[in-house]
Amino acid sequence: MHIDLSKIATEQINPNTKHIDQLSTLEMLKLINEEDQKVALAVAQTLPAIATVIDATVSAMQKGGRLFYLGAGTSGRLGVLDASECPPTFGVDPSLVVGVIAGGEDALRNAIEGAEDDSAMGGKDLASHNFTKNDILVGITASGRTPYVHGGLRYAHELGAKTALIACSKQLEQAPYIDTLIEVLPGPEVLTGSTRLKSGTSQKLVVNMISTGTMIRLGKAFGNLMVDVKPSNEKLIERQIRIVQEATGASREQAQATLQLSQRSSKVAILMILANINYDQAIALLEEHQGFISKALQHQP
Repeated sequence: MHIDLSKIATEQINPNTKHIDQLSTLEMLKLINEEDQKVALAVAQTLPAIATVIDATVSAMQKGGRLFYLGAGTSGRLGVLDASECPPTFGVDPSLVVGVIAGGEDALRNAIEGAEDDSAMGGKDLASHNFTKNDILVGITASGRTPYVHGGLRYAHELGAKTALIACSKQLEQAPYIDTLIEVLPGPEVLTGSTRLKSGTSQKLVVNMISTGTMIRLGKAFGNLMVDVKPSNEKLIERQIRIVQEATGASREQAQATLQLSQRSSKVAILMILANINYDQAIALLEEHQGFISKALQHQP
């Protein structure tokens, strides 16, 4: 089947970069940077749609569901990247946010371009993860047309799950199996069709917003502090101590001692110090208020 690239925004010629091969290195970089600055502005136009996806994800997770990203190539890798960063950042189970890429794990390091054309495989890959109607699926595709992604979206919709699509090219119409369309339109790429550039950057910003916004809404932050961070290495152990200090005004010594008593939970340690309560009381308060420190503090004993 012939694909009409003239109708795909990411395949258009960028008039600003037609002579980029004739520029000095610094001039070339200035041009790339100027194009990159358009990305955040494009994302800003999609904030209402992103908010809708975050609210749907929070709702799904509160009912025991999971967030899935599905994509091919750069888009798929960005979904896997965002999913893999959620456990250490927010202290969640690795199964809560799942990145699925066309071609499987080999595609993370090697281009398996033909995999994106297999529509049926999108659904099969979701099925292999026991995807259910309680989960939510976010498809990611720069062109907006990738068969693998659309196959997965159809599969999820047929099960009754919520669906969303992140696309970097204007869609002629919104498919009935897509609940929320996030159209980020940063314009033609610096190198024609190279969607690892502006399109990839815009997708990274959007998935960052989806996961971060969802976790904040689920009580994984206190102010702007990551209070569920896992102290899995030296840097994160130090960050955890600093988080407790920043949140409570405690000395380093008090923060360390309370973290020991809290079984290395920043959230519990912060509540123990601020409410002047013991471990069991802090655990009970957090459970009563769905893990939100701010709500727990309003109802402390």
